[in-house]
Amino acid sequence: MLHPNFTPFPYLSTTQCQLRPMRMEDAEQVFYLRTDDRVLKYPDREKTQSLDEAKALTEKIINAVAANENINWAICLKGNDTMIGSIAFWRLIKEHYRAEIGYNLHPDYWGKGIMNEAMKAVLEYGFGQMGLHSVEANVNPANKASIRLLEKNGFIKEAYFRENYYFNGKFLDSAIYSLLANAKEL
Repeated sequence: MLHPNFTPFPYLSTTQCQLRPMRMEDAEQVFYLRTDDRVLKYPDREKTQSLDEAKALTEKIINAVAANENINWAICLKGNDTMIGSIAFWRLIKEHYRAEIGYNLHPDYWGKGIMNEAMKAVLEYGFGQMGLHSVEANVNPANKASIRLLEKNGFIKEAYFRENYYFNGKFLDSAIYSLLANAKEL
């Protein structure tokens, strides 16, 4: 069974960005990422309704990391501490050495390779330091950019569930992608 310990927090660095712990000061960026229509086109979740709600979510994320329940990094450009996105192993399945990855990025930074760099660093940490055996991603099948990102990082489609998710008065499909520790050299 996994026994994660995120103290001290694992800062990660890539060519373009620094991955650091989320802070309460990030709540405004969390609010933006949870209300922008472009960012929310595929995650199929309700918009955050207020800055107070974003603050509560940010506090929940910080507390979950402190309790070793999951790990969430704020993505910042090198030399600038402003959060432009996040990436997380937001669901740990400790008894199976498995985690679910999730991520988002401010639209101004799409198509610049930032999320690909962040994902590579996080996967390296997950397999190398945490001892994960597998990582999964649940993606809206219409989100072609996210699917390309996953496939570029070695993920393969494991399952396709038809109308397994109900949101906003509609049944939606889900695709599950996964990556095994021994499937790719990191």
